[in-house]
Amino acid sequence: MNWSPPDTSLPGHRLPRRGFLRAASLAITLPALTPWLRAAGGLQPGDALPDLKALHLEGPLPEVTGKVVHLDFWASWCVPCRQSFPVLEQLHKTYGPKGYVLLGVCMDERPQDMQKFLKKNPVSFAIVRDAKEQLAAKVRPPGMPTSCFFGPDGRLDSVHPKYEGEATRKKYVDIIERLLPKPRA
Repeated sequence: MNWSPPDTSLPGHRLPRRGFLRAASLAITLPALTPWLRAAGGLQPGDALPDLKALHLEGPLPEVTGKVVHLDFWASWCVPCRQSFPVLEQLHKTYGPKGYVLLGVCMDERPQDMQKFLKKNPVSFAIVRDAKEQLAAKVRPPGMPTSCFFGPDGRLDSVHPKYEGEATRKKYVDIIERLLPKPRA
């Protein structure tokens, strides 16, 4: 069915009452739903990094204050996660001394699955397990892997689901270099 707007140049023409009521109802309801929709979608750009120490994560936490923080949500069963680990390790080695902190957040239910994965894919960046899914409940990663970047101010800059090889690596480098404080001349 094709619909076209009515010809409003005709004298005495009004919008159909039903259309007006729907538009008015949406205009009134949408602002009330916005906080709920926002919460359902997880963190939004500009939101603060959750207090990692309060979330019962299993594993040692690095110091993140004033640093560019990269949370990488992953799971042992995730093939793209396995493919991303060498790239993440290189990012950690390259940018870690410059104020970048990479924290791998494992979503495995069983710690032995995480340990088996890490034995095959060793890394030097910090790894924690979100066994109670408290961090994941706040961030709401849309899938595995998902990377979240926070600036030195502790505010979310961007969220990137998926890992697509070199294109993703380049995107991560661009974000990290943009967020890192510039050296003074």
